Amino acid sequence: MFYPERSVGIHTLETFKQTVWDFYKENKRDFVWRQTVDPYKIVVSEIMLQQTQTHRVAPKFELFIAQFPTFQALANASTSEVLMLWVGLGYNRRALALHSIAQRVMEEYNGQLPDSVETLKTFKGLGHATASSIIAFAFNKPTEFIETNVRAVYLHTFFNHQEDVHDKELWPFVCATVDKERPREWYYALMDYGVHLKKLYKNPSKKSKHHAAQSPFKGSDRQVRGAIVRLLLEHKSLTSQELAKHLFAMFPDKHDNFESIIAGMLKENFIKDLQSGLLGL
Repeated sequence: MFYPERSVGIHTLETFKQTVWDFYKENKRDFVWRQTVDPYKIVVSEIMLQQTQTHRVAPKFELFIAQFPTFQALANASTSEVLMLWVGLGYNRRALALHSIAQRVMEEYNGQLPDSVETLKTFKGLGHATASSIIAFAFNKPTEFIETNVRAVYLHTFFNHQEDVHDKELWPFVCATVDKERPREWYYALMDYGVHLKKLYKNPSKKSKHHAAQSPFKGSDRQVRGAIVRLLLEHKSLTSQELAKHLFAMFPDKHDNFESIIAGMLKENFIKDLQSGLLGL
């Protein structure tokens, strides 16, 4: 087993932690989801923040919570109601996952979110990082996880002159430095420091073996999927032919993909509740 303190020394690890805390003390960011420890609101914010920037999440989060203030309210909502509020955030699968989480919490856990990482990982849409962040932020339990801003901090600090660094190399440093008493604030501090480092330097995360540039949204299948959802939400009755006509007008170069995209969304039950008449459903 690798012990970071043997590599860089206890003093270096302590100095690192103090640097992060000092930065956070003077520069911490203020978001509405950081002003609560309500597990439901934490779950909503963490799902929304997956692959979406904070400035886009902030207004949607408040609208979503106003409409669906509890697990029960969200569980009782229809798919179309959930997706209607989600429009603009992208990656609509997250909305379906969040809806599923609320329903399972109500059905299996009497409305109380489990406080175990391993249990949360069995929920739709919750991998290790998101499950761990929820436990840290909602219950202030020490967990270990790596997300993009956390990764940037450890890469810049301990692997600044290396390339293609695997997360397994960062992992011992993350585990050795997590604050056992204040894990919630520690991860907020790490994330804020990571954002700061990305502004100062060319994205430190590019040193990661896991770094991949996001594919363009314009003209992608993801854009077509989003357009399908919006069209079905806007039009209460829309035949498959009418849907195809709308899509062709919007994406004249993508018409060969429409059938496979729609079939995929039907297979995932993605649009089943939005348009029961679509393609014979």
